[in-house]
Amino acid sequence: MNKKQKKVLKRIIVAAVLLVIIGIAGSVVSIPKWLEFLFYLVPYFVIGYDILRKAWKGICNRQMFDENFLMAVATIGAIALGDYKEGVAVMLFYQIGELFQSYAVGKSRRNISDLMDIRPDYANIETDGQMEKVDPDEVEIGTVIIVQPGEKVPIDGVVVEGHSSLNTSALTGESVPREVAVGEEIISGCINISGLLKIRTTKEFGESTVSKILDLVENASSKKSRSENFISRFAHYYTPAVCYGALALAILPPLVRMLFMGLPADWGIWIYRALTFLVISCPCALGLATPVAIMVGNGMGAKHGTMFKTAVSLEKTGKTQIVALDKTGTITSGEPQVTDLVPADGVSEEELLKGAFALEQKSEHPLARAILAKAEENGEAEQKSEITQFQAVPGNGLSGKLGEDWLYGGNFKFISDKMKISASIKEQAERLAQQGKTPLFFGRNEQFLGMIAVADVIKEDSPQAVKELQNMGIHVVMLTGDNERTAKAIGEQAGVDEVIAGVLPEGKEQVIRKLTEKGKVAMVGD
Repeated sequence: MNKKQKKVLKRIIVAAVLLVIIGIAGSVVSIPKWLEFLFYLVPYFVIGYDILRKAWKGICNRQMFDENFLMAVATIGAIALGDYKEGVAVMLFYQIGELFQSYAVGKSRRNISDLMDIRPDYANIETDGQMEKVDPDEVEIGTVIIVQPGEKVPIDGVVVEGHSSLNTSALTGESVPREVAVGEEIISGCINISGLLKIRTTKEFGESTVSKILDLVENASSKKSRSENFISRFAHYYTPAVCYGALALAILPPLVRMLFMGLPADWGIWIYRALTFLVISCPCALGLATPVAIMVGNGMGAKHGTMFKTAVSLEKTGKTQIVALDKTGTITSGEPQVTDLVPADGVSEEELLKGAFALEQKSEHPLARAILAKAEENGEAEQKSEITQFQAVPGNGLSGKLGEDWLYGGNFKFISDKMKISASIKEQAERLAQQGKTPLFFGRNEQFLGMIAVADVIKEDSPQAVKELQNMGIHVVMLTGDNERTAKAIGEQAGVDEVIAGVLPEGKEQVIRKLTEKGKVAMVGD
């Protein structure tokens, strides 16, 4: 809670305690009416002085028809009729509701503020051989900036010197670092992980990616949704109507009873009913519920790394009927991992992994990194192996000499041309391929060592997330550029309703357009 909320909470506690004490005292001893009135004024002003002040300002500014005016009239009227306890209690409960609302909005704003951490505080430029920190707004297009390891990239540009890995998760949600080198474009907001980079800026800070993202988040609630616009128009007429209705309820029935029916007017009863009508008709919930819901929705989205461009976008999200999920990095981890070790007869897993590790050290393929990581995990990577006469045959495999032995690694055809692979291993490889895994085969000289299966495994929470979407009545579709066999295997593990395979990045838009013919679609991924 902030200081203002803590102050309101203290007032609520003090007013509640005083209300209870006065109530207990009144039931024990007889208190004169005028003294009871003074006693109840204390908690009333403790809890309601700010509401009364706002109501008075509204009257002075000729904008009286709001919840403050209604609460002031209702509670003052109740006290005037001698219902002191009810008047104080109504104001107390109203302030409790306002506190909960303020806390919810504040929490949402803090979540959005946490997302603002992608904003860079400075940019490094080199002046007379010395590195100087300047405000990103002061950097002109074409300036060479320096980004050290651990720093945020402040402005969009092109790498002119250096090589590094970038953490882009705050911008793209992709967990796998992106490699950049000289000549490649780089966007602001990502974090430099390893090497020092020199970047020639191609945009001003105000036009950079990070600046546009921050602007979208900060103004996400500025454009009202259809619901908010409707509520605003409705409340504009509703509030005065309630006030005039309450006034009519307090005056007309007593007059009719007195002038036309010859009955007692019962002014107190009808004024009390009019005040009750005012309280239950108070439009604060009607007028505030929708914008508060929008604010809380934006805040919860920011907490989970989701940004809504406008309130309209948030409202449309609630009407989603189909969710299209990208496979890599969304359903799966986006980083290949070793899933199966299948050594040949007479060969241990350690021997297979050592041979694969020795050969794959020279490879730059993503699947090689998965094997190296598995070897390190199993303690088989303590010493670097010196491979000589290393050769890589694109799309087929690797070969190299370790001491007096030749090592081979690659696909089935590449290895089977050099050594014999049993039928059982071949059958097992086909089963693994049907599960969406990539089997890699390894051998030494003319001896087959075994097979290692590598796959981009699904995230632990993907099946649960898909199930929750389905429980909401949403049709879940997985899009991927993989072949149909691999895609179906991943889709079955995740539990999606439909799999669309072989979709290239430029073809995803066409697929989404076709899906929109069936209902409102949300696309998750790149």
